[in-house]
Amino acid sequence: MAALAWLLIPLVAAIGAGLWGSWANRTRKVRSDGPELIGYARFREAMERPRSGS
Repeated sequence: MAALAWLLIPLVAAIGAGLWGSWANRTRKVRSDGPELIGYARFREAMERPRSGS
């Protein structure tokens, strides 16, 4: 009986991981790269500006 319990632990964990993975993937929203590219462009502009002060 103890061997059966040790075999059920990974089985229950695999089922739980599958359910969690499907739930986590379901709530993900598809979005474009627009905000990331805009942020990168602002970063590049800031790095290209000459330093003021010293």
